[in-house]
Amino acid sequence: MDEWEEGKEKFLEVVRGINPSVDVVIPTKPTNSMFLISLTKGANRKFITVSEDDIIDLPAEAGICAKVTKTLQDAIAAL
Repeated sequence: MDEWEEGKEKFLEVVRGINPSVDVVIPTKPTNSMFLISLTKGANRKFITVSEDDIIDLPAEAGICAKVTKTLQDAIAAL
């Protein structure tokens, strides 16, 4: 598994840990090194941007994991 796949799996694991009923759509390619990620719960949808580097470093860097987790907690709470 490459860095991107590991990061994507970790991202999905974090989302499932916060709320397993949230659907996530991650684009296959970033735009300007940023991913516009869709979070959907029922009829509510929220978009967040996460840098390509943050996704790649997510499994290995505790600081980045904490930052992304906080962003996800805020976004999912707003759903």
